[in-house]
Amino acid sequence: MAERRVNVGWAEGLHARPASIFVRATTASGVPVTIAKAGGDPVNAASMLAVLGLGAQGGEEIVLASDADGAEAALDRLAKLVAEGLSELPETV
Repeated sequence: MAERRVNVGWAEGLHARPASIFVRATTASGVPVTIAKAGGDPVNAASMLAVLGLGAQGGEEIVLASDADGAEAALDRLAKLVAEGLSELPETV
């Protein structure tokens, strides 16, 4: 199982627009990914409701994980997106 631990870079956390950016990037990766707060239960990272339900705040650690083919590269891109709090979906995701 590939895993990335990253702190949420969006000041407002994973709410509304940042969650939408993250979910779109996860879906575009084509790799099934889970997301969880550190020590919490993982949820489907491609589900807007599940991601919003985490209530992840800015600066809080989250865990991205996948055991699918291509997981390492996909998790690297998603971790970068979250850590840097990017305002839009990068073309390379």
